[in-house]
Order: sequence, then C-alpha cells, then structure tokens
Amino acid sequence: QAQLVESGGGLAQAGGSLRLSCAASGLTFTRFAMGWFLQSPGKEREFVAAFSWSGTSTNFADSVKGRFTISRDNAKNTVYLQMNSLQPEDTAVYYCAADLWGLGSSSSQEYKYWGQGTQVIVSS
Repeated sequence: QAQLVESGGGLAQAGGSLRLSCAASGLTFTRFAMGWFLQSPGKEREFVAAFSWSGTSTNFADSVKGRFTISRDNAKNTVYLQMNSLQPEDTAVYYCAADLWGLGSSSSQEYKYWGQGTQVIVSS
C-alpha cells in the first residue's frame, strides 16, 4: 500500500534552515500532487506548500512565501521542503501528503495519503 515517510526534522535556531524530505512508495508518484502541511499543538492542520502532479505549478501559504521552497525528484519518488529564515512560529509537526492528479490544493481534504509527520522546533 501507499506509504509516505518524512525525514529531516529537528531543532533549528531562528534564522536557520532545515530541509524536509518525504519518500513515497506503493504509489505511482508522478500521478500525485504532493503537499506539505503543519500542525501545532492545539491547532488544526495548516497548509504549507504543494506541487502539482504535473510538476508545473506550486502553491504556498502566505506565511512561508519567500522563505520556503518545494521541489520534487520523480526519479527518487521524493518531495522536499526547503525551509529558510525559520521563525519560532514555524515550530510544528510537518506532514507530507499525496493527492491523485491534484493541482496542489491547500485543502487537506483533497489529500488521500499522509505520512506520520516530522517534528520541527525553532528556538529563538
């Protein structure tokens, strides 16, 4: 069955960088839009960034525009989230998700498959 595994989380200082990876298996990666979402304690899951299935378009939350980039390597079935200029409010568990034939929606309801998440902590 489909499986998404995130990695790359950890502790960073404010102003620093982290790169998250999400390796997909058990699905035809090139047919899926890949998205990143975050969830902070006591809050609902929020959209961060997404890449359309075709790889021709991206979508970002306003809060991360200019700081985060998303990329995908179809040969490795992996999507990346490069996070720069990190801020304490970026602290959360980050999840990747897959949406068949998706266009990079910001709605979590569009995504069928989810990873287990990776923790990111940004200290001030």
